[in-house]
Amino acid sequence: MFKKLFFSIIIVGSFMLSAFAVIVLFTYLLGPPDTNFHQQTQFFDRDENLLETQALVDQREYIAIEEVSQHLKNAFTAAEDQHFYNHHGFDLKRIGGALYQNVIHQDKRQGASTITQQYAKNLYFTNEKTWTRKFKEALASMRLEMFLTKDEIFEGYLNTIYFGHGQYGVEAASQYFFDKSARDLEADEAALLAGIPKGPAIYSPLNDYERSLERQRWILRRMVSLNLLDQQTFDAIKNRDVPIVTTVASDANKDSLYFMDTAMKQAAELLGISREELKHGGYNVYTTMDVQAQEHLSATVKENLPEGELQVGSVTIDHHSGEIVALQGGRDYKQSSYNRATHASRMTGSTFKPILYYAALLYGFTPATTLESTETTFQLENGKTYKPSNYGDLYANGPITLAQALAISDNIYAVKTNQFLTSDNLIEAARTFGIEDDLPSVPSLALGSGSTSVMSMTEAYGLLANGGLSVDPYIVKKITNEDGEVLYEHEPEPSERVLDKDYAFVLTHMLTGIFDERLNSYSRVTGATIAPMLTHHYAGKSGTTPNDSWMIGYSPYYTTAVWTGYDDNQEIVKREDLVAAKQIWAEYMEKIHENKPAQPFKVPDGVTGSYIDPDTGYLQGPACEDRTRLMYFIKGTVPKNVCTE
Repeated sequence: MFKKLFFSIIIVGSFMLSAFAVIVLFTYLLGPPDTNFHQQTQFFDRDENLLETQALVDQREYIAIEEVSQHLKNAFTAAEDQHFYNHHGFDLKRIGGALYQNVIHQDKRQGASTITQQYAKNLYFTNEKTWTRKFKEALASMRLEMFLTKDEIFEGYLNTIYFGHGQYGVEAASQYFFDKSARDLEADEAALLAGIPKGPAIYSPLNDYERSLERQRWILRRMVSLNLLDQQTFDAIKNRDVPIVTTVASDANKDSLYFMDTAMKQAAELLGISREELKHGGYNVYTTMDVQAQEHLSATVKENLPEGELQVGSVTIDHHSGEIVALQGGRDYKQSSYNRATHASRMTGSTFKPILYYAALLYGFTPATTLESTETTFQLENGKTYKPSNYGDLYANGPITLAQALAISDNIYAVKTNQFLTSDNLIEAARTFGIEDDLPSVPSLALGSGSTSVMSMTEAYGLLANGGLSVDPYIVKKITNEDGEVLYEHEPEPSERVLDKDYAFVLTHMLTGIFDERLNSYSRVTGATIAPMLTHHYAGKSGTTPNDSWMIGYSPYYTTAVWTGYDDNQEIVKREDLVAAKQIWAEYMEKIHENKPAQPFKVPDGVTGSYIDPDTGYLQGPACEDRTRLMYFIKGTVPKNVCTE
């Protein structure tokens, strides 16, 4: 019996030795591991200047092992692997203890990873705790130990550890937390830094300063016990606070993070890779950002968005090229990265009316077309009734012109127009403007009961601003690899005629009326409060629902949409919340036009201008010379009547 057992042990042992030899030979034949990794991806503005903000891209700065502070090397040795220079990649004593604990607790809560194993994991693997991953990590560790020196392994490890907050490697982390190089770290700073990788979410001093100090002091005591720090130095620093300076630096340029996030998403899609692969691929991404416009937008939002939970979404495009020059997806990216400019679908309110009135112009309406503005109950085809109301329940109780109805945002006029056109035709008009969302075929659609994104509405208004020529908004101009090879370059699609240029201009000129109080009727024009701020030529439209506030408009240069509201769709009731969108739009548009000449909208050949009484729609005459306004008409449609009484 003992003989059989002896031979069984010999056979099993021989098999295990043979298997181990095969594994070692296989590992050796694989050759040296690839430890050369790309630099971080860089982003550039529209003028190909490197963008300062890299907060969405992991920071990686390499530092040679001989340049690293000795305190930092000692701190990591004490915290992670005291036998690093004496083992061959695996600490058998620690592995045995960890295995015992794992078997007792029936899980994998105890780890025994050496610095070599952690470096292998940082290079090749994820944080999943499976036996398959452990085996692959072991093979990679063997290759590292076979072909690299201990100092090379330690150097690679120190340069690949993750410290949270997008910081990889001791040099990037040291600069981030202490505003100094890893060359210059003192023992207490080194110990605090060495404590973070065990759990960045828990031990980062920015997340829990007291807990980070507890772990720092444990590491300092370990350093003393291993003779890596003398008792006198320990006594001097053990209760000393370590100042963290990153709170200012980490907030720098955060206002462009929504733009950067959108650019990263699009760049990854264009290359057919993941976001993580883009981050670490060493690419150069050239964006459409106008840095000054982006700074103006962010600053204006910050100045005018009331304190609280009110959110914002805003986009500015150059409607001639389609370049997205500025984008704001919320009040604070660090609090919420959800992009309300591109992803939120919100009711458009009266900003939808220009689409309605473009269709009406095609059906024969003119700026002088009059309809009754009175309290009205509409009888619907299904037998039900619909009773819309004007703001404040105010009505002209008589006829008003289309130009006036648009300027004061009369709802009765809009619903009557929709009844004439039919909701199905209005939806078809919305499709022409590029709005593909599911829209309700109901009378209230004329008042903006349908929902879409800020980006879609910016594109729709950009179509008008561009004289009816197609607009294709984009945010990435070019992508190159680290060798400068062009991997992608935006090629603009040839502009297509989407809207009739004459009708588009007639509507554009009507949209300038929201700032002109000559169009006042029973109510003031909707842009009256911001009109005194404006020094350039603008066309635009505001819009409100109980839960949304909009201002969208354009100049000959740019189109900008601003939406404000609450993520949970609560009603907007405070006055400062209601006026924020208009205020942001007006101040911001003035800022980005500051150094541009005041250029009017170009009048096409197919239209003609006449001075019209906005109340009656009649041509200027003896009875209305003091209240007329220049209006534009498709040639042949100018009113014949003159106001003589």
